[in-house]
Amino acid sequence: MSVLSVNKVNFENEIKTSEKTVLLDFYADWCGPCRMVSPIVDEIAEEYPEILVGKINVDDCPELAVQFGIVSIPTLIVMNKGEVSKKIVGAYPKASIVEALGIK
Repeated sequence: MSVLSVNKVNFENEIKTSEKTVLLDFYADWCGPCRMVSPIVDEIAEEYPEILVGKINVDDCPELAVQFGIVSIPTLIVMNKGEVSKKIVGAYPKASIVEALGIK
């Protein structure tokens, strides 16, 4: 499955109402650690179609960054049934992110 570019509109319509577990990657194009995490997030989207994966550029969507209390990037948010279940701040390896998603 491909990665969804998330904005305020599709967040309300697709992310918040998703029955799937959601992984949101809050990033910025100028952020070095974000560029390290991005390909990992892309791999997870391809390998685990049961996960809805979205990326939110904090420069383009500051209202979502504020809504989630993002103070440092990259930040990964795991959501289940519209509620935040985990928050990962910083660049982590793929195994740690997959573990946070609860994938065996």
